[in-house]
Amino acid sequence: MKKSIEYFNQNKDQFLQDLFTAIRIPSISSLSDHKPDMLRMAETLKNELLKAGVDKAEVMPSAGNPVVYAEKIIDPALPTLLVYGHYDVMPVDPIDLWKSPPFEPEIRDEKIFARGADDDKGQSFMQIKAFESLVKSNELPVNVKFMIEGEEEIGSPSLSQWCIENKDMLKADVILVSDTGMIAQDIPSITVGLRGLSYVEVKVTGPNRDLHSGIFGGAVANPAMVLSKMIASLTDENNRITIPGFYDDVVEISVEERAQMAKAPFNLENYKKALDIQDINGEKGYSTIERTGIRPALDVNGIWGGYTGEGAKTVLPSVAYAKISMRLVPNQNNEKISQLIKKHLESAAPDYVKVEVTPLHGGQGYVSPLDMPAYKAAEKAYTATFGKKPIPTRSGGSIPIIAEFERVLETKSILMGFGLESDAIHSPNENFPLFNFYKGIETIIHFYHYFAEEMK
Repeated sequence: MKKSIEYFNQNKDQFLQDLFTAIRIPSISSLSDHKPDMLRMAETLKNELLKAGVDKAEVMPSAGNPVVYAEKIIDPALPTLLVYGHYDVMPVDPIDLWKSPPFEPEIRDEKIFARGADDDKGQSFMQIKAFESLVKSNELPVNVKFMIEGEEEIGSPSLSQWCIENKDMLKADVILVSDTGMIAQDIPSITVGLRGLSYVEVKVTGPNRDLHSGIFGGAVANPAMVLSKMIASLTDENNRITIPGFYDDVVEISVEERAQMAKAPFNLENYKKALDIQDINGEKGYSTIERTGIRPALDVNGIWGGYTGEGAKTVLPSVAYAKISMRLVPNQNNEKISQLIKKHLESAAPDYVKVEVTPLHGGQGYVSPLDMPAYKAAEKAYTATFGKKPIPTRSGGSIPIIAEFERVLETKSILMGFGLESDAIHSPNENFPLFNFYKGIETIIHFYHYFAEEMK
């Protein structure tokens, strides 16, 4: 392991430049115009993996964007890690809020600013560069396979079937993922739980065309106003979701586990200050950490209709839309929840409008056990590099494919993420501290060593 750390330290600058090359490719999976960029990004990753020392690497087709697969098998009798990551990124809108071009990485205040700097190109490259350091130093102690997809930001619609078709090829002892975060640079943590996701689009239709709001206003229902009232009715005065059956499968966390969660460092005043808000708001009876870790939530991700351009245009819109996401806790089924909100909104619609609810994508929640060898290895790795034992945490975010991995591949995942809340993933000015990028590589190198030990 000593030689691997030396190699890493000697090649830090090149590692950063390789990441910058990948960041400059605008691999936005949700926009069809960027399909050529997706293919270019996949080829770039393949070449990076070959340079890092895999035995083979290929860009494999799927029903959607291709999956980059690579492997290095040093001894079939040794344990095998399957490294997962994704090369697609979120759109950059609103572009005017970026302080520097989103696909031109720039270092400011010891942070990399760019789309994908953290989520997930920066974190995927930590995995590739840790692997490279081990291979080039002849210290790789286990077999390694890579599976890097291009559809995570749109719900990984093609990956489950791709995994089914390639199940034998993907056999491994554990799946290693760096697509989550940690509490702080001086408070390492390991994500042991992810919320599930149900994402729907709502369409409310009124008259057959936009109408003059002076001539028709007050006589014809306004779809935007109807939609607003329907959305407002989805939560009550205690911020509890009102959809019938929504909480049926929610498992209440024990008093003991809630007490363990409360030990995680959290400063409410700093939290509010960082977000520039006067106060927090959420389900009554739960702390902020609990609201984002062990409780479900419902949010409007976008709402539009009528005229939204410059100046005034007095119309009564014909149609209004909203996109709604529901973060789910383990044991809630995303497909069931999508049907519940669909049934609820469509049955609650007044007869003077038509309502359509279309489920777009989703996934199940996931909980990782603390007693598996991979967790113990990760715990030792963080302790070695950060000088303190990591705290197990539950993330408010979702990686829908993780639960699918367990179902399809029958393999557990270990979530070693190094992002911070302040990294602004999915937002303008996404960033990733250089400290986290480099510390992540170092920690992953240690993980390989401890994982090999734990699997003996």
